[in-house]
Amino acid sequence: MTNYYDYILGGIPLTLLGISGGLWLLGLSLPMAVPLAAAVAAALVGHALFVNGPVSETTVDNSASGSAEAFGMNSD
Repeated sequence: MTNYYDYILGGIPLTLLGISGGLWLLGLSLPMAVPLAAAVAAALVGHALFVNGPVSETTVDNSASGSAEAFGMNSD
């Protein structure tokens, strides 16, 4: 089953090859097309890291006292 990060990992090389190849076919020089495509790929990586970051549900749901209890460090 594929999820968001599988699409991101597949989209990075597709973006680099597809956009740079498309811009090159449209007449843009290759040294100019590759950095433009790389900027789009970097935007994909940035979105995956910072906007839709990989956070597990257990770290979001635990409070400070709950995580201390999980490690046997109860303050009672």
